[in-house]
Amino acid sequence: MADYDPLRDHLKKQTRDEFTMTIEEIETLLDLALPRASHRASWWDVTRAPEEKMPQRVAIIDGGYEATRLPDGSGIKFRRQGLRKKWR
Repeated sequence: MADYDPLRDHLKKQTRDEFTMTIEEIETLLDLALPRASHRASWWDVTRAPEEKMPQRVAIIDGGYEATRLPDGSGIKFRRQGLRKKWR
């Protein structure tokens, strides 16, 4: 999981409940290119197949957030764990 430790640490420092990062911003933070699979929503979803201990998901959970790929693929939305969803 060491590759994703910078993401975990970045998330732990956040004071915002929600924010978005681009794939490029995440790659810069990690100092590595993310796999092609990172462009799929399921790669980020911490609730999908929780028995699969994928390192990026572990880092996100340990950082205190959930992650969702934006529908247009422009970035990843991080949302603090345990927040109630707002209905629009």
